[in-house]
Amino acid sequence: MTTTTATPIILPADWRDFLALTKPRVMTLVVFTGLCGMLAAPVAIDPVLGFTAILCIALGAGAAGALNQWYEADLDAKMKRTARRPLPAGRMDRQSALHFGVGLASFSVILMGLAANLLAAGILAVSILFYVLVYTVWLKRRTPQNIVIGGAAGAFPPLIGWAAATGHVATLPLLLFAIVFLWTPPHFWALALFMKSDYAAAGVPMLPVVSGERVTRTQIGLYTIPMAVAAIAPWALGLTGAVYGLVAAIATLVFAALALQVSLRTTGAKDAMRPEKRLFAWSVLYLFILFGAVVIDRWVFA
Repeated sequence: MTTTTATPIILPADWRDFLALTKPRVMTLVVFTGLCGMLAAPVAIDPVLGFTAILCIALGAGAAGALNQWYEADLDAKMKRTARRPLPAGRMDRQSALHFGVGLASFSVILMGLAANLLAAGILAVSILFYVLVYTVWLKRRTPQNIVIGGAAGAFPPLIGWAAATGHVATLPLLLFAIVFLWTPPHFWALALFMKSDYAAAGVPMLPVVSGERVTRTQIGLYTIPMAVAAIAPWALGLTGAVYGLVAAIATLVFAALALQVSLRTTGAKDAMRPEKRLFAWSVLYLFILFGAVVIDRWVFA
């Protein structure tokens, strides 16, 4: 008597599955910070070229998301939060995701070079490669510092937007890069605290899984300090006006207060809404507020 092994059935993917590969929620913040970097630049860019550059940033972010899901299909299948994505749910084969991601990445970089300039295209290419090769392939499965180093991938859009408009890089976009880079650890560690079991099930060495909640809470508080310094620095250095300074000070105080609650919370304590969830929710809004203030400040003091 012979036995046969059932072959998983891959259902036909539709446009919604390809859209899901691009991680549209993450893309929203990436596009917004890139747009703010462009609008904060001291020169005006042609609206059509500006739209094209932002489209390239969106396509590049989508490509990185697709390649991330292609490589991590096995991890996604083990996590409740990601199990319904197209690949682990069996709605798409991995080769389609790979081709889609590579094609999208190549198109976005080439179009950026043609529509804007080679510097913006080069930074876009570096951001995609950094997210896929450095963060996804190298860091995520190997070290709890994955978010610390890998955070640079999500910090490139303001640089790209500025470079697309000006053709060079200056102090202000570098500070915007630093804000996102330093914001990433407390933002993702707050998520990891209430998704700890999911990461543990998938074998991802996130800080709460490897070092425990107490260490993670302490690190969230510690990383908030340099993030706060970076957030105030554009105003302190005279690169923005009082509008940004006031908004940044208030928003950062709220962030710091929530981070302090997370740091001081006793492991295992019960409450209606854990402070790490409040911090995670505010951290997303925080970047929108901060980068929006940069643009408004420029318009007011231009």
